[in-house]
Amino acid sequence: MKIPRVMSTQHPDNVLLPFFAESQDMSGDDEIQEAYYAFSHLGCDEQMWDCEGKEVDDFVVRKLLTKYDHFFRQTKLGEDVFLTLRVPNPDIEKDEAKVLIESLESIPRSCDAARLFYGKDIPPIFEVILPMTMSHESLNRVYYYYKDFVVGKEHQPFYPGDITISEWVGDFKPDAINVIPLFEDREHQLEAHNIMKEYLKNKNITHQRVFIARSDPAMNYGMVSAILCNKIALQRLRKLSEETGVKIYPILGAGTPPFRGHLTPETVDMVLEEYPDVQTFTIQSAFKYDYPVSSALSAINKLKATGMSRGYDVDEGKCIEIIGKVSNEYRRLIEYLAPVINHMAGFVPRRRMRKLHVGLFGYARSIGKTRLPRVISFCAACYSIGLPPEILGLNILTQDDIACLKDMHINFTSDIKTAMSYFNEDVLTILPDEVRKNLKLDWGDFQINHEHKAVTSRIITAVKEKDGSNLQNMLIEAAHVRRFLG
Repeated sequence: MKIPRVMSTQHPDNVLLPFFAESQDMSGDDEIQEAYYAFSHLGCDEQMWDCEGKEVDDFVVRKLLTKYDHFFRQTKLGEDVFLTLRVPNPDIEKDEAKVLIESLESIPRSCDAARLFYGKDIPPIFEVILPMTMSHESLNRVYYYYKDFVVGKEHQPFYPGDITISEWVGDFKPDAINVIPLFEDREHQLEAHNIMKEYLKNKNITHQRVFIARSDPAMNYGMVSAILCNKIALQRLRKLSEETGVKIYPILGAGTPPFRGHLTPETVDMVLEEYPDVQTFTIQSAFKYDYPVSSALSAINKLKATGMSRGYDVDEGKCIEIIGKVSNEYRRLIEYLAPVINHMAGFVPRRRMRKLHVGLFGYARSIGKTRLPRVISFCAACYSIGLPPEILGLNILTQDDIACLKDMHINFTSDIKTAMSYFNEDVLTILPDEVRKNLKLDWGDFQINHEHKAVTSRIITAVKEKDGSNLQNMLIEAAHVRRFLG
């Protein structure tokens, strides 16, 4: 079984549009072509197909195989490259709940299309990602619904004494699917090993993929907290693998900004050093479209040329202590910052046609009525006013804390210096007093990006003067300098 190393995703964090995009907001056939481009030109071996918050194209497999048959004759979908559905979670997304059912029902039809194309059974889709996973029960519901209700109905007669469903419409393949949990909040990342232990019971599973989010935890608890949650989760999953004998292959959802993972064509070596125990890395839109194609291709080849290895141990007690400190302070400051962040987020271009559900922050009860946009718009808002979100909440740490942190987050200094290159002291004139007096800005020597500073100074002036007439253009201009939207 080939486990993908590089997963292309549809995260809309790009400034530049790909050459094949027909509009500013990619959708429909643009995303079909994007999947082909990720496979054929960039060398990604997996494409996440997002079924959340948009019209689902249930015929993605048929369209790929018929439109790009020359490529998929040689590179088999389901054996050499993979399409993995990200489905809605009915525990959270009630309005989208039945899209989960539609997505699962589409899997056998996609298998039929591939059978006609290849002349044999090669299931093109056999894994789905369940976002915001909070329990083994939710994973089991997806697993058993497919097994017992999608496939299981094939032996049922239409009515007593009649032929079976499969005799009339054909069989339902694959017989079972793999369910990949996506753990997005602190509580459930730290409990991922226990949730997986329960889920693996009574199943003949030899390997299991587990998706660890990096962006949403950063927005909810601060960058440092997100990274340490990731480290603990990976360490505990490694121990679970050793205990059960089931090979666990983690996926890390890393974006381009330091706040969201700092995975760019220029930082691949650093990320590999930071996360040796990750099998699959996400390649998001900024990575694919905001850097030269040659750079992106070289970086993807480097990822594929390396392999997953044992991660280094972290002090879980110290991690949890730092997570608690930073999370509380970060969330306190965010309540003061929410008005300006939400104002700026209104000018961030969408880049994808979809209804974006609110982030986990929107479900948190401990922060009162505070609501924020999704993490890409959040990041774009912060960077555009010269306030790198990486530093929020770090004022609470002692020098000893920071020394310990550097041992566990080995690229901490590099991440902070990159973030601080986008800092603009003019932002202090528009920040609430409580935020301004609680920013740690003394991070040693770092190089200010003066081109970015010039643009953000104009943005800050426009915010002061309540002039939104050119704000989106300036926001995009600053994003061009950074090579990511948010």
